[in-house]
Amino acid sequence: MTGEVIADVGTETLVAIHRLYGAQSHFIDDGHAQAWAATFTADGEFHSPSYPAPVVGTEELTRFAERFFAGEGTTRHVLTNVYVESADTVSATVRAYLQIVHTPEGGASRLVRQTTIIDHLAFDGAWRIRRREVRRDDEPVSQSGEQQ
Repeated sequence: MTGEVIADVGTETLVAIHRLYGAQSHFIDDGHAQAWAATFTADGEFHSPSYPAPVVGTEELTRFAERFFAGEGTTRHVLTNVYVESADTVSATVRAYLQIVHTPEGGASRLVRQTTIIDHLAFDGAWRIRRREVRRDDEPVSQSGEQQ
């Protein structure tokens, strides 16, 4: 991240990207696995240190979302501070904070993870995530800013 604020991202692009993130959170939390997977490109990638291997492609992303929803209680993805770091007509880079909050039936909500996501988006008539990198806030960070 350069620390510079970009001024050339159009309102239409910003709105479309914000709608993508809102829809994506609702899709996975409401059990719409195929719709969630469709927010990624067909060869989309999901990389997270919380899981043993990257999840790649529509079929794997769908199965991932199905497993996520299959747990007990209610889980919510709370995405904030969406920052479109760069964008042109066919690609964008977006950073955001993502909290995962779980509420067991009849119980108190608890923060499961606090993360930062870095997404590389592609535009093919709609914005979709080509590659998502998740960085957990509880993971050590090296001097270069990379998680270890």
